[in-house]
Formats: sequence, C-alpha cells, structure tokens
Amino acid sequence: MKKITFIFLYLIIWLPTINAQKGINFSRYYAAGGKLLMCVDSAAKNVYYHNIFPNQPNTTFNYLPDANNASIQINFRRNINVPNFRYTILVDDKPILVNQSINQAKLKDTHAGGDEEIFRSTSLGTFPIKNKVITVLVFSIEKPIDIDKSVFYGKLIPRAKILGFSKRFKTEKGVDYNRIMALKDSTKLIFTQKDDELTIYKDKSDIDYVYYTTIKDKQTNKIIFESTAWQYGGVVDKHEFVPYINIDRSIFKKSGDYEIIIQPLIKWNNCFNCDTSPKEIEKHITRHTLSIILDEENYTKKELFIYTLIVALSIGLTCLSIIYIIKKRNKKRLAQKEQQKNIAKLQLNSIRSQLNPHFLFNALSGIQNLMNKNEIDNANKYLSKFARLTRNVLDDKELISLSQEKKLLDDYLQMEQLRFGFQYEINHSENLDLDNIEIPSMLLQPFVENAVKHGISQKAADGKITITFIKQANDLMLTVSDNGNGFDTEKRNIGLGMQLSDSRIALLNSIYKKNRFNLTIQSSTKGTEIDLTLTDWL
Repeated sequence: MKKITFIFLYLIIWLPTINAQKGINFSRYYAAGGKLLMCVDSAAKNVYYHNIFPNQPNTTFNYLPDANNASIQINFRRNINVPNFRYTILVDDKPILVNQSINQAKLKDTHAGGDEEIFRSTSLGTFPIKNKVITVLVFSIEKPIDIDKSVFYGKLIPRAKILGFSKRFKTEKGVDYNRIMALKDSTKLIFTQKDDELTIYKDKSDIDYVYYTTIKDKQTNKIIFESTAWQYGGVVDKHEFVPYINIDRSIFKKSGDYEIIIQPLIKWNNCFNCDTSPKEIEKHITRHTLSIILDEENYTKKELFIYTLIVALSIGLTCLSIIYIIKKRNKKRLAQKEQQKNIAKLQLNSIRSQLNPHFLFNALSGIQNLMNKNEIDNANKYLSKFARLTRNVLDDKELISLSQEKKLLDDYLQMEQLRFGFQYEINHSENLDLDNIEIPSMLLQPFVENAVKHGISQKAADGKITITFIKQANDLMLTVSDNGNGFDTEKRNIGLGMQLSDSRIALLNSIYKKNRFNLTIQSSTKGTEIDLTLTDWL
C-alpha cells in the first residue's frame, strides 16, 4: 500500500499554500478559526493549489489532473461552536451530501498541519477524483449567506476555443452589430469611425470563470487589454448562450497585428510535483492573431480633396444657412442631452431594481436567522412588519415624500430590533414639511441597513442608530450615524448595497445637475456617520 502524502490546502475564505513533504505549519485561518486539510495519493503529479479569481469571491480552485483520490478533513479550534457549521459536497455538480452538520462524536484532538495549537478534527470523506470535479461548500448558520466554495478539479482543463468575432456600432435607435466573422488562422477586421466595440466569442464550459483574456500588441509586445469578466448570450455557429467579452475599440491605437490570448488563470508555479515547463503550460493557452485596420488612418488624396472642398463650401455659406445649421445643431444637442438623461434614468431604475431584491434577500435572511434560533414569536412579528415593508419597497416610484421615507425606515428598524435589540431614533428639523418634500426612493435604506449589519449588530442593547433630516438654508441634509466599530472608508467594499448606492448617487448627479448629491463618510472605532447633502433641494 502506497504511503499517503499530505498536502495541506486552506480552503475556507483564505487558503494559504503549503508544502506537503515538509509539512509546513501555517497560521492563517478563516474567520471562525478553523481550516480544511486535503490528502491526495503520493503518486499524484501536477497538483496546482490555491487558485483564486477576481470574479469568484470566496472560491478556491485546485487543479489535480493526475490525482486518483482525495480525502478531506475539517478542523476547528477548541472554542468554536461546531454545531453551527454545515457543509455540502457535490460530485460533477450532483449533490451527494447536502447541508450536513458536523459529526461531533467523531471529532478528535489533533495538531492540524503541524500547528502547535490543538484542533478538533474529523474526516468529511475520501472521494475518487480522477476525471471528476469535487465541490465543497461550507457555511455557518449564523451567516448562511457567507458560503465558502472549494473546487477540486480532477479533469484536464480544456484549451479555450474562440468561436468568432463581431463589431458593434451606435445608431439612432441604439446599437447594431456586424455579422459574426468566421474564425480563420488570421482574421482581418476594419474599424470605421462609427465602430466602437469589438466582441470575442468563445466556447462554453463549466469553468468559464477560470479563463482570462489578454490582448497583446505584436509590434511592441505589450499587453494592452486584460479581463476575467465573461458575459453570456447570442448564438454562434449553432452554439447558444455562449460566453463573450466586449472590448472598447479605443485600446487599438494604430493598425497592425494583435494577439488574442485566452488561458486559465492558474498559478503554474504554485504547485506540488509539477511540470511547469513553458511547453507544458502552452498546452492550456489559446492564441489567435487579429489584424486590425483603423479606417481613419487611410484617407486617400481624393478623400482629402473632397473633405477640403466641403469645408471651403461650408465657410462660404450665407448667414441664413449658418443660422439654420446652428439651430439644427442645437436641436440635435438637446436631443442628445435628453437621450443621455433618459439613459441615466434607465440605469438608475436598473440600480433601484437591484437594491430591492438585495434588501429583500437580506430581510429573508433575518427571518431565517430568527427561525434557526427558534425565536418563533419574533419571526412572526418580523414577517408581519416585513409584509407591509415589502409593499412599500416594491412600489416602483422614483420619488417618495420624507414622511414615507421615515415610515419605511421605521418599519425596517423595528424589524431588525427583533433580531439584534439595538436602540434607534429618527429626528428632523421642525421647519421641514415631511409630507411635501420628496427624495429618491430607498435613498437612505442601504446606509441604514449597512449600519445595522456592519455597525451595531454585535452590540445588542448597547447599539444605537440615529437618523436625522435637517434643513440648512436651501440644502437638505440626511444623516445616518451609529456607535459601531467602524470600517476603513478607503476600501468601501463592505456590501453590495453601498456599492449600488455609490453608483446611484453618481447617476442622480448626472440627472439633477443643479442639485448635487454630496456623500461624505466618517468612520472610527467609536462609530460611523454618513452625511448625504441634497444641495438647493428645498
């Protein structure tokens, strides 16, 4: 029987790398204070571990093309509440274990991965992995949304196949696309002045998120474009709903040959017992040469003569013709501005439509949390308030009165009080007419939700949120403050609601150009204050 060699891979949230033969001990754990260990058969080669991707948060990808079996062991620090954890295991996307709790009877004390600290450890099982994909999902019932995903890919990663290219250009009715060009050894594309975008289509796979695309200028040998973001849609040569990537034509500064490169985002040097030779790595890389011709660089003498003649005739027009042209241009400019404003409004509606399900999803998670803690009475009260709040949230109004905003926030905070037990108050200036002053709907709710979730949720009755509506001359100032632990205002990545709110404020400023929306955030260990000023709003 072959000796088993342990290769330790940290798989939950942050997965540091290890050297299996040396048994190096690492001290980075996921937030709850545990780690996962993996063992593969000693004959396994080309074990590429701890690959993470910008478009897949909380996901780790481990490429094991030559492994036959993998056993998985989970370890917990001794002070961790193990019954709160659940795990699901899938083989080739088919669940074999779903929402399993940890078998505490089988927990044993161990030095996980050589650490001096003693852990409680148990095996999740041993799985054949050759030509299979094993996926492990782990979460705590205290934070059911925060799911950590670990993928063990026992197949060969296929080389990506480029299906074709297309060009996009704007029209008065929107956009239009040139036909998709068949793929050849070398493809020539001519960009006219109206063309503004290049699209690359590739074949669909179950691990599209692994692939990233670069474009290299073959004349300078410099990378001019990089992306890991694939979108889906369209039909190419009978392939439906294929992955594609859009590229702004402005990256092409001159005519010439450009190399399209699609390859897995694998850390080829972060491996155990691997063949990382350029020849071996090249087997996973797709390369294609694209000849770009920028039409504006190729004016003929005849075209230049005609252009000069047109300019000369334009200068010689009578004053009446000039006035007509100016009026026509002004009319077109106004139409363009109106179109831009309508586009901004559509984008604003899109963001608001994203805020609604984001809020509803978080609220449903709150109900689930109360039910998991067997607080049935509070869950029923929560549902009652949630029903009324849902009707207000789903009411697709662009503007609502301050009194309606206050009522919406009251309902939401009363709901969350059932879960966390904090205190709150909503104050306003006496000279504010709440019924007759309107603001964009759900303007403050994401900030209040953030104050609850990331600010005072852990403080229970000691937590406090204060909301104020203040009139300052002709400005309306809206303030949300809490006494939580604060956060790093430079990062601003503490939630989808905050990100959507930033985008929403930018769009509101593009629509209400005379009424700027100014957002300031001050945060320290003593709390956070968010001030949103609507200038000249009153």
